[in-house]
Amino acid sequence: MTPLPLIAYRLATRALEPLAPRLLDARARRGKEDPVRVDERMGFTRTPRPEGDLVWLHGVSVGESLSLLPVVERLTKARPDLTVLVTSSTVTSAHILAERLPAGVIHQYAPVDAPGVVERFLNHWRPSLAVFVESELWPNLLLEARRRGVKLALVSARITEKTVEGWARFPASAQALTGAFDLVLPQDAISAQRLESLGARIDGLVNLKLSGEALPHDPAAFSRLSAAIGDRPVIVAASTHEGEEIAIVRALDHLSERVCLILTPRHPERGAHIAQALQHDGYAFAMRSRGETIAPDTDIYLADTLNEMGLFLRLADVVVMGGSFAPAIGLPPVGGHNPLEPARLGKPTITGPDASNWAPVTAALVEAGGLALVQAPSDLPGVIEPLLEDLNAAKAMGERGRRAAVEAGGGLERLWALLSPLMPQRQGRR
Repeated sequence: MTPLPLIAYRLATRALEPLAPRLLDARARRGKEDPVRVDERMGFTRTPRPEGDLVWLHGVSVGESLSLLPVVERLTKARPDLTVLVTSSTVTSAHILAERLPAGVIHQYAPVDAPGVVERFLNHWRPSLAVFVESELWPNLLLEARRRGVKLALVSARITEKTVEGWARFPASAQALTGAFDLVLPQDAISAQRLESLGARIDGLVNLKLSGEALPHDPAAFSRLSAAIGDRPVIVAASTHEGEEIAIVRALDHLSERVCLILTPRHPERGAHIAQALQHDGYAFAMRSRGETIAPDTDIYLADTLNEMGLFLRLADVVVMGGSFAPAIGLPPVGGHNPLEPARLGKPTITGPDASNWAPVTAALVEAGGLALVQAPSDLPGVIEPLLEDLNAAKAMGERGRRAAVEAGGGLERLWALLSPLMPQRQGRR
């Protein structure tokens, strides 16, 4: 029997469903939705469903979507008889997936969790298996998919204490939702404990963000940029957030050697704002989104474009992880970003103190000697200078990080072994 709070949620979302198109249109005007494809959020689509069985994978934003790519690659190679549908919820993730998904894989924006929308989405796509990454607990979607016999998996799951506290007020509802999954694989022991407290049966631990290959790049673009930079050492500030760019630029002013600093903001749409701040402080720079090139006198390259991190990391002699310095400069914490991306390329890497989203892997990389941790941007020159002076030491640090990244990335095999029994039986397309 469906718990009363879930019944109330279903009734409330059905009553509010007529307002959803207006809210989505308003978000589209603010750049939060794709105006051309906003109807997909209401379960409508112009994309026909191929014949045969379909597996659906969902990740909300950029990080979750990218963590799904190794699973998608494995699926398309091992089970070419299946159609693969990938959904995400943000415009940025859709742009990246458009470039990174293998041929034949379908991308759609995820439906909002309203009963009519959910029914429309499931009627069209008719998945046999649905795989959700991280912390997606959508009552209408999960319960309706379960009712239709769709196999459900929650993988690389991460759940916050705040979420647990919210669901703890409705224990029967929480158990009904977590119990709808045929497979639950948290990404760490803490999330496992939290999900168990909500009634989930835990089937093991898998962190998809630790899996995957080195980020791709355009070799021709690499050659052009490398030639333009010349012999100068390159420092890449990767996935930076508000306030970090200027703090890092000012800190690196104290290096004795002239370097080329590449700033790669986590959200490229902040490019104009960063450019304004650099201009205000009197820094000369080139901006990639404007098509500007690196000249001999260009010390800062603002790489405000999407899906080119693999290119910039390959250019780096040293990488500084953004998203890790916010509290040190008086801003709310971000939690850091994936230090495995530079580690897979053998790049010596430095992170700030705020790496809570990546605590286990950060600790493993630091212990292996492939990642250095500093407390503030002002500490960066003291770590970077010796690496630029001793190339052998820098290379050895990068290699230690690369080996640690390889050891951390075995989760995909565990996931595949557990996910395979939930997939539809192999058959040719009809």
